[in-house]
Amino acid sequence: MSESSTPHGARAQAAAVITRLPCQRHLFDIPEDIAYLNCAYMSPLLRRVTEAGQRAVARKAHPWDITPADFFSDVAVARRRFAQLLGGGTGEDDIAIVPAVSYGMAVACANLPLARGQTVLLLDEEFPSVILPWRERAREAGARAVLLPRPADDDWTSVILEAIDERTAIAALPALHWTDGALIDLPRVAARLHDVGAALAVDATQSLGAMPFPMSEVRPDFLVAASYKWLLGPYSLGFLYVAPQRQNGRPIEHNWITRVGSQDFTALTNYAGELGFQPGARRFDVGETPNFALMPMAIAALDQILEWGVPHIAETIASLTGSLVARAAEHGLEAVPAVRRAPHYVGLRFPAGVPPELAQRLAAERVFVSVRGRGALRVTPHVYNTEAEIDRLVAAIAAASSSTGSDVL
Repeated sequence: MSESSTPHGARAQAAAVITRLPCQRHLFDIPEDIAYLNCAYMSPLLRRVTEAGQRAVARKAHPWDITPADFFSDVAVARRRFAQLLGGGTGEDDIAIVPAVSYGMAVACANLPLARGQTVLLLDEEFPSVILPWRERAREAGARAVLLPRPADDDWTSVILEAIDERTAIAALPALHWTDGALIDLPRVAARLHDVGAALAVDATQSLGAMPFPMSEVRPDFLVAASYKWLLGPYSLGFLYVAPQRQNGRPIEHNWITRVGSQDFTALTNYAGELGFQPGARRFDVGETPNFALMPMAIAALDQILEWGVPHIAETIASLTGSLVARAAEHGLEAVPAVRRAPHYVGLRFPAGVPPELAQRLAAERVFVSVRGRGALRVTPHVYNTEAEIDRLVAAIAAASSSTGSDVL
């Protein structure tokens, strides 16, 4: 494969030698008999995140200690931390607070132009929170939502590039496919989209926090990430990046905290004149943005990720996934080739398809993975996992095969 066709994740890893982290299991509350290899489903909480959440929940017991300034202080910190994680010149003003990927995609749907006869490019088998809003948006506009087919060689980038033409208005894409970790070279795709005047909305939920993201090269119009997976944070909280040229758009809800003057609680009902928006992406914030219970948890999680460093996280997990792929190959199982696979993801492919109830049988052995899409046992470790747990997984798959008499391996 030529350098020009090498996915951005592979280029980033080849650019420098990055050290691995020692096992960080002590920072999590994971029993020793649990092999949790399922971070793409939902991450466990760090101890520091759990403690931050406990303190935050207890705080509501004494609401008289919550001041008007507290409605804004933690939110500002969270915006800065997420902007720092994104990099590429991103700042606090570029970040909105959202509850879910679907909310962020709804904002993008409301603000990216789409006309009759144009197309929206999507990936087949991608997560519903991306597919469903764009299919509805295309229907309303008289446009066409195109589900690009899975390539036999796992080269999603070529499939996407071939589909972009003068009719393309928007592409709503991840950095990698959520079923098996197949990478999309977003810098190349973004460059082609920019050439034809098309917009890009990115779901980075399965990549941010676990692999470097080339923000300055991709320059998306919108990018959304849920907190509860690779950002190691709580459920029902996420972040939305809005490009500067999109920040004067239309929010999908109207609430008091996004308006100029919202810091003055005594003037909230002063409706005389025009109530302008807070600067930057804040107009797209979900209502009750401060979220006193969850926001401190998200901050604590982002702090830990930034302390570790995303390149170090990626390299650490890559050593585990690489070992798994090698071990699995000895038993006839395949995965997306390393050059086209995200460092933190493996989708194991079985010759006759994933055996029925395999994930449940592995869970009975205290080994946790997922089945996603039509043909992959998704294995997604993190810095709390070890080589011994990779061995446990392979042994558990073999044991499941023996117990049922099926040809699993």
